Amino acid sequence: MLEQVLFFTILLSFILTVVMAPVLIPFLRKLKFGQSIREEGPQDHLRKSGTPTMGGIAIMISTVVAALLMVWRIASPSSDMLLLLFATLGFGLIGFLDDFIKVVLKRNLGLTSLQKIIGQLVVALVCYGIVVYFDYSTMITFAPLGLEIDLKWLYVVFLVIYFIAVTNAMNLTDGLDGLLSGTAAIAFGAFAILAWWQQNYEVAIFCMAAVGALLGFLVFNAHPAKIFMGDTGSLALGGALGAIALILKQELLVIIIGGVFVIEAFSVILQVISFKTTGKRIFKMSPLHHHYELSGWSEWRVVTTFWLVGFLFAALGIYIEMTF
Repeated sequence: MLEQVLFFTILLSFILTVVMAPVLIPFLRKLKFGQSIREEGPQDHLRKSGTPTMGGIAIMISTVVAALLMVWRIASPSSDMLLLLFATLGFGLIGFLDDFIKVVLKRNLGLTSLQKIIGQLVVALVCYGIVVYFDYSTMITFAPLGLEIDLKWLYVVFLVIYFIAVTNAMNLTDGLDGLLSGTAAIAFGAFAILAWWQQNYEVAIFCMAAVGALLGFLVFNAHPAKIFMGDTGSLALGGALGAIALILKQELLVIIIGGVFVIEAFSVILQVISFKTTGKRIFKMSPLHHHYELSGWSEWRVVTTFWLVGFLFAALGIYIEMTF
């Protein structure tokens, strides 16, 4: 019964996205909601200018609708679903505002860094409020190192930094056709396995809904992309992944399962530190996927290589959790 629910969850979210995207693409194009391309980026990307963005709307709707419908088949949604929905839609709203400013107000950088951080801070604090209200554990664990620390009231500080880090890491990864769609689907799939293993079927269903939505979106987002997810999608996915790991008490394991996102984020951090301190760049361009592009790799080669690396990280994370 539960296996069938998971199967129909991924199928439903996939179909919803595949049906929604062909309607959304011309609608966004008609509204001139096209992606602006940074002139300092790879020159090959300039041809992508005007490609409809904000496709993350379809991912969010498909994930939420499929997850709720299928969870209701086995039980009433719990506080876990509340936390998942708020984190997904809350961070997704920030991304939507960022995209809206970029494409409608024609301000290429969207929200300022301060505005985005404040928005993420507010959403993270509300997530902490849900954690406290429903008496979630404030324990941080990592079995391979024998780590087990109860942060108590300091958990709020950890949670804010954690959500901001996860959402921005996934946002930075969204730079090539299909890159984030594929790597995120792999990460959510890994957490679906861990949620099933922990017998948290509600979270497992949500993870599978996200996988189905991402695979459906990938049909239109793979190279050459007909639509981009924008910050609407990348921040929503970051919020969802962060909430999933929080519920499963795998806040530190997300560093391994989401290894590609971590590497992408650190490539930017290292690039900035190096340039500001020495005036030299470590990479030809950051995030890291652009470095390989400028080194002569085709976009498809970069994306598929990162998918493979993401799969290896996900497998390692599952192995660690189920072994220790």
